[in-house]
Amino acid sequence: MTSRAQNTSYIAVPDKRANAKINRETISAVSVAVLCVVMLLGSRFISPSLGSWSQVETVLTLGSFLVVLSFGQGLVILSGGLDLSPPALITLGGVLSTAWVGAGNTDAVFLLPLVLVGCGLVGSLTAVGVVWLKVPPFIMSMATSIMVASATLGMTNGTTRGAAPELLTDLMKSQIAGIPASILLLLAFVLFGWVLQARSVFGRHVYAVGTNVQAARIAGIPVTLTQFLPYVISAVCAGFVGMMLVGYSNGATLRMGDNYLLPSIAAVVIGGSSILGGRGTFLGTVGGAILLTTLGTVISAIGLNFGLRTIIEGSIILIALLVLRDEFFERLRGFRKP
Repeated sequence: MTSRAQNTSYIAVPDKRANAKINRETISAVSVAVLCVVMLLGSRFISPSLGSWSQVETVLTLGSFLVVLSFGQGLVILSGGLDLSPPALITLGGVLSTAWVGAGNTDAVFLLPLVLVGCGLVGSLTAVGVVWLKVPPFIMSMATSIMVASATLGMTNGTTRGAAPELLTDLMKSQIAGIPASILLLLAFVLFGWVLQARSVFGRHVYAVGTNVQAARIAGIPVTLTQFLPYVISAVCAGFVGMMLVGYSNGATLRMGDNYLLPSIAAVVIGGSSILGGRGTFLGTVGGAILLTTLGTVISAIGLNFGLRTIIEGSIILIALLVLRDEFFERLRGFRKP
């Protein structure tokens, strides 16, 4: 009886902490959103062309790639893992879209979902290594990335073939009632991601597993499945980003996903998520992705090189990790005490 009582009290304790953390995460998400607005408005002092509605449309379109990718990465981090394979899967999704479907081949449009299925199977491979074989997520996802990149290189012989399917170009470049279809896609995806992460049973299970695996197992949560699915979802999101990039740029390249790994992690961390899992909101991740995209456009307008942008993104991740630690808030409380 004593052991059972201890287990019950052990599971009940994190609920109070979760409520406190949700408040802090909400504040982080709002702060990031306000910073995005301030940066957009302040960019007009750099150049009159910045801060206009056309720039907002550009930021939202470019940010849609990072938002979709960061949703999958955020689920993996929320569950207590880390996925380093998105760049290779972005390339795989883009290359397969142009090679299997291509421009003008309307009869083969049905193959596009199969591209996502293939990416999901690759994510399953990563999940098997992490969840069942107990390989560290960093090592397993890196190994998957290398294998996928090598397979893509061998499949193309170093040269991508085919052009962007019309369905993808319409998705990224057409307008519906005067609004870019890419922005409508972004809004629909944000709604879908928010519901899945914050309002679904699966989302609650991911939070619980990321907070404490043993407590989640005692509570009857299917821990193995909950740890497995985020890697599959992350892989599918990466493949879909590859398709989006193909529609936006009218083609695929073998390095098209290389610039998205660090930003996908940065967006999650900046949005208030814990890199150790169990804490975070998708709306905060969306804010982090839009903030990084805005920062990138401002840096490009100023004329700074890509290397400096990477340094700034790395610095933002470091600052976010330091500021969002529980120890940081405890020390602040300690300084306030008389």
